[in-house]
Amino acid sequence: MKVKVNEQYNFEVAVADQCLLLNGKPLDIDAKELSANIQHVIYQHKSYTVEIVEREVSGKQSIVKVNGNLYQVELEDQYDELLKQLGMDTSAASKVQELKAPMPGLVLQVMVVEGQEVNKGDSLLVLEAMKMENIIKSPAVGIIKRILVKKGDKVEKNGLLIQFA
Repeated sequence: MKVKVNEQYNFEVAVADQCLLLNGKPLDIDAKELSANIQHVIYQHKSYTVEIVEREVSGKQSIVKVNGNLYQVELEDQYDELLKQLGMDTSAASKVQELKAPMPGLVLQVMVVEGQEVNKGDSLLVLEAMKMENIIKSPAVGIIKRILVKKGDKVEKNGLLIQFA
């Protein structure tokens, strides 16, 4: 399975003989489930608290908090790869219409303007949540139709931020 973190780090993860492999090498971790969405992990003698903050319905995209830092994680299995090769991947089939807040927070900066063309991964705005600045990126290629927030606005989780044309 391919794992992409924050649109820039790519990993290959597999399980063989009850051993977790990262890029083909055994990954020696000790994990304990604290609750349904929280794990305590020890890796290379360091302690990590890992929480799944948000998970897409398909289970292929998640926002994960590790020791207070948020990461966007995307999973791709062999079936997703096959669909891409056949030109039938769902990301190409569905056009993004709107962007919603992944968490409640305060809009610190809006980096785009209405009518602007954006690519997948372009920074759109900065949202402060839990005293951390989170850069919200474009989920797809598109044109900004309408910006529904401005600097200083407070937003709720799933609040509408931007509409795409």
